[in-house]
Amino acid sequence: MAVEIRVPPLGESVVEATVGQWTKAEGDAVQKDEILVELETDKITVEVAAPEDGVLEKVEKQEGATVGVDDLLGVMEAGKAPAAPTSEEPEEAATAEAPTSEEPEEAPSPAPEATAGDGAVPTSPAARAIAAEHEIDLGSLRGTGPNNRITKDDVLKAVEAKTAHAVGAPTTEPTPPAPSTAPPSPPASRPAPSPQPAPAPAPTPAPAAKSDRETRHRMSRRRKTIARRLVEAQQTTASLTTFNEIDLSRVFEIRKLRQDDFVKKHGLKLGFMSFFTKAAVGALKQFPLLNAEIQGDEIVEKHFYDIGIAVGTDEGLVVPIVRDADRKSFADIERTIGELAVRARDGKLSLDDLQGGSFTITNGGIYGSMLSTPILNPPQVGILGMHNIVERPVVVSGKIEIRPMMYVALTYDHRMVDGSVAVRFLVAIKQMIEDPEIMLLEG
Repeated sequence: MAVEIRVPPLGESVVEATVGQWTKAEGDAVQKDEILVELETDKITVEVAAPEDGVLEKVEKQEGATVGVDDLLGVMEAGKAPAAPTSEEPEEAATAEAPTSEEPEEAPSPAPEATAGDGAVPTSPAARAIAAEHEIDLGSLRGTGPNNRITKDDVLKAVEAKTAHAVGAPTTEPTPPAPSTAPPSPPASRPAPSPQPAPAPAPTPAPAAKSDRETRHRMSRRRKTIARRLVEAQQTTASLTTFNEIDLSRVFEIRKLRQDDFVKKHGLKLGFMSFFTKAAVGALKQFPLLNAEIQGDEIVEKHFYDIGIAVGTDEGLVVPIVRDADRKSFADIERTIGELAVRARDGKLSLDDLQGGSFTITNGGIYGSMLSTPILNPPQVGILGMHNIVERPVVVSGKIEIRPMMYVALTYDHRMVDGSVAVRFLVAIKQMIEDPEIMLLEG
């Protein structure tokens, strides 16, 4: 029985996706709930699984194709086993179909040795395009993808190897011998030789072709969406950034004093993000306009604290949400952030993990950033930027001391948030981090 494989619902406001990698090729056996293909949306990667046991008969949409909800991706035959000769076949049929030793030219090549150009070895469309551009013989490659599928990375590695060889090796044209200064006259009995071309100069490496000096990649749907949203944020908001610095001495002391007990009790470490999340919630309660958004001519103040935590992935930055952060303990916040970060890097985030959010925190310090101006995540009107912690001399009560210091930045939408509000918001965060007991006493 033929079973159609279609694009599933992609979530609220998501209407199309890009076909990613097929994990199965036509003719492959598949099991129920086994992943067949990935779909890339602007927010998450959606995995499409086999609805039944059977064989993948036809792939209708190749890698890179744009598809909408309910579009046909492929067709599988439910309950069917892949065709393969067995020892139970009648002897006559086996004799008729098997090639004889007298006709070696008719013997088919084993599947692993077949060239990708013939279609015997599965090859992604992106890999074929790059191979054609750089004149790479796909038949000489071994695929590292599922079912020996030749991937884009396989071809790119071959391009790099080819480029390195072309640059490091001399040209293959032979160098003609240098002419003598006084060539002898030909004998009278022989006709005069025809004029010889001037000798070529010593060979130099040929300049690399443009295709060897550049590599072009198609932007993923997520990267295109990130680019579009960043430009929109800059064009549709009146963004301004204010800065301050925070002494983390007290946080260091608490972590040193309580870390072992915290790990024993909760099974995870007490990090910095829970302190800053709690401090952000406290400051948002004092300055509610930074927890609001603009809708037309109205300001919508939110009475919940869903804090987005920016996470870097191979596909770009994503911002999963810590829901109701005001109701979570330090341990709950650390655990939630850790789980969201793992799911983000594994591409397992759901749409619900990413939708909503009233305020965002981004920590460039984990990459070594000293100072930056975060970009707003509309429709939010505020984003807090953390940076790396550096021990430096500061004046404390008239004395110079070495303290662990961090620069922090708040980018805000000046259409709704005045500068004085933004400055005081950042000062409130500074006070709570430098004196964490405030968060306990004032909730």
